[in-house]
Amino acid sequence: MEAAVNDSLVKLDRDERGVVRLTLNDPQRFNALSAEMLAALQSALDAVARDEQARVVVLAAEGKAFCAGHNLKDMAANSELAYYQQLFAQCSRVMLSIQKLPVPVIARVQGIATAAGCQLVAQCDLAVAASEARFATSGIQYGLFCATPSVPLVRNMPIKQSMEMLLTGEFIDAATALHHGLLNRAVPAEQLDAAVETLVAAIVSKPRMAIRMGKELVYRQREMGLESAYQLAGQTMATNMMDVDAQEGAQAFAQKRKPQWSS
Repeated sequence: MEAAVNDSLVKLDRDERGVVRLTLNDPQRFNALSAEMLAALQSALDAVARDEQARVVVLAAEGKAFCAGHNLKDMAANSELAYYQQLFAQCSRVMLSIQKLPVPVIARVQGIATAAGCQLVAQCDLAVAASEARFATSGIQYGLFCATPSVPLVRNMPIKQSMEMLLTGEFIDAATALHHGLLNRAVPAEQLDAAVETLVAAIVSKPRMAIRMGKELVYRQREMGLESAYQLAGQTMATNMMDVDAQEGAQAFAQKRKPQWSS
């Protein structure tokens, strides 16, 4: 059975620019990805997917932790294969929904992100963290290899660094996460919102359709062979050039003026 949606677990706000802020709101349980939290996050992501005015998502969290992964107490209390299969399938749907969103998703990481919480950071398109944030795929410490977190982790970081995290369960700091490619920025806590806003402003200043087509293309071509990737990329660019904003951009370049986007 799917968990009932508890809207209070994920707060959704959108400003006049179309910037959507989704905030994990279970700080007492370190924003753990319980079945209820996953249902609330899925509902919020589905709402963004339907929102034609959305331009970018900022995924944030309340409290000291960004996300501590799955709730091991819940998992210990439900020792049935069907429960585990449903929970991990539910989590995978959330992660895929992030990738399938037609707008970029930026993780705003203010605290620790462990196991599926680290997976959540890795799955986002961009990630900005406070210098104090730490990251781990810590399941192995409790006898559980972080298999699903490994999927986006190895697509963000070099394999040997990913394997070290997965095999040891040890934490890395924000500077190391930045060095290895898990993050785009690592800044002092008081600069976190400003660093996120810099990326947000850069994205919302670009044409909506180009961003949408580009995000879809990047993830599709990554799983292809080189020849197929170039074929898809070429077709995407040709289609993109037929968009009114791409035509405006080309005209603006030729006329040496600033483009005026339609969206």
